[in-house]
Amino acid sequence: MATMIVPNSIAFQLSANSLFFLFLIIFCSSCKTTYAFQGTKSKSFHHILHLNSLLQSAACNSSTQGLQHQKSSLQVVHKHGPCSPLHLDRAKTPPTHAETFFQDEGRVRYIQSRLANKSGSKADVKVTDVANLPAWDGRVVGSGNYIVIVGIGTPKKQLSLIFDTGSDITWTQCEPCLGYCYQQRDAKFDPSVSSTYSNVSCNSVQCSSLLSATGYLPLCSLSTCVYGTQYGDSSFSTGFFAKERLTLTPFDVFDNFLFGCGQNNQGLFGGAAGLLGLGRDQLSLPSQTARKYNTIFSYCLPSSSSSIGFLTLGKCKSVGGKRLSISASVFTTAGAIIDSGTVITRLPPDAYAALRSEFRQRMRRYRMGRELSILDTCYDFSKYKSVNIPKISFFFRGGVKLTIPLVGTLYVANVSQVCLAFAANSDASDLAIFGNTQQKTLQVIYDGAGGRVGFGTKGCY
Repeated sequence: MATMIVPNSIAFQLSANSLFFLFLIIFCSSCKTTYAFQGTKSKSFHHILHLNSLLQSAACNSSTQGLQHQKSSLQVVHKHGPCSPLHLDRAKTPPTHAETFFQDEGRVRYIQSRLANKSGSKADVKVTDVANLPAWDGRVVGSGNYIVIVGIGTPKKQLSLIFDTGSDITWTQCEPCLGYCYQQRDAKFDPSVSSTYSNVSCNSVQCSSLLSATGYLPLCSLSTCVYGTQYGDSSFSTGFFAKERLTLTPFDVFDNFLFGCGQNNQGLFGGAAGLLGLGRDQLSLPSQTARKYNTIFSYCLPSSSSSIGFLTLGKCKSVGGKRLSISASVFTTAGAIIDSGTVITRLPPDAYAALRSEFRQRMRRYRMGRELSILDTCYDFSKYKSVNIPKISFFFRGGVKLTIPLVGTLYVANVSQVCLAFAANSDASDLAIFGNTQQKTLQVIYDGAGGRVGFGTKGCY
C-alpha cells in the first residue's frame, strides 16, 4: 500500500517549517513518546542485521522481488554494480566513500543555493525530483546516481542514461563531438545516421523554453538552437537542441522528443551516455509524455549495487492509501525536497541532534567506530554475527507513518564502520533533503497532475 502525501495546491512543494515540524515530531518528541524509536524490548521494533548480509555480491541478482512487470517499465541499476552495463568497463573504478560524500556535499550545496536563489526570500521548492524501466544504482551527478537504458533515434540506439529527479533536460553525447566528449561505455549517438533526427531552430518556442529548464539562455549556431546546462560539481553539457524518436519500451515510443545532442560534455558522469531529466519543467520526460502518462511516474531504487529496481511511467497499481493535506500556514523559509541524486538525507541541525542522541542511546551496547566523513555515528560490528538496529519512522500530519527500511538506515563502509545514514545541515535555514539511501526499496510515486508524492513499502527487495 502506498501513502499519498498532498503538500499543497502547488505540486511537490514543501517548505522548511513544514518538514522541520514533521521531523521534530518524529525525532525530537521521541524522547518523550514512541514516535521515532518504538519500544526497547520487543524485537518487532528493531531491524535484525545479520553481519554476513553486509558483504556485497559480485554477481547481479536479477530476480528482485516486487519488480514491476507493467509494460511501461524500465530497469534501474547502480551505475557501479554488477547489474550495470557500465560495470564491464574495467578502466572505470568506483569512487571511494570519501569521494562519494565529497560529491554529495557538492550536489547538496548546489541544490540549496539554486533553490534559495530561485525563490528569493521565500523558498518554495520542487520535490524532484505506465512505462517500466529497470533502475540501476550509480555513484551530482557523480554522487549516488542510478541509470536506465533507453533507445534514441531510428534505427534505435540503446543508451545508458543517469536518471535524475533534480534535472529537467534530457541529453546524450553526440558525434562528432565538436568540443569534447568524456569516455562512455556505449558508442556515442550519431544523429547523421538517424532518419528521425532534426535540429530545433533558434527562433522557435521550444528553444526559448530552455531558460526555465536549464537556468541558462539558449545560444544560436547559424540557425540551430544551442543548449547549455551545468551541475553542482561543475559538470556540464552543451550542444544542439534537437528532436528525435525516443523508445522507452517496444510499447512506448515518442516522436519529436526534445533533447540535447551534446557536443561539449565534461564531468563526473561515470561512463553513462548522458542524463534523463525527471523534473517538473515542460522539457522533462514526464512533461513531454504527459498525454500518455499524465505526468505520473514512480521508481524503486535497488537495495544494493547487485540488485535491480525500476522506473515506471504512468499510473501505478499500488497507488492508494490515505491522502494527507499539509496546510500552507506551516510553510516558511527553508524548504525540503526529495532527490534521487543526493545520497544522504540532510536534516535541520536540531532534528538531527535529537535523532543522533536517541539512536546512540538505543545502540549503547555496541562499540562505536570511526566517523566516516559527514557521518558521525558509526559502529564496529566486527565481533558480532547479528545486531539489533532501531527502526526509524517518519510521521506526517494526520498520523501517516513511513518506516525507513534497514538498508536506508545504515551506510556500510565495512563491517567495522557501519554508520547512521543521516547528516545535519550546517544551518537551520538550509534546505532539508530526503536522499536516495533512505529511498532504497521504497516505491516513490510522483503524481504531477494531482500534486502528490507517495511512498509504498517493498517496491523492490
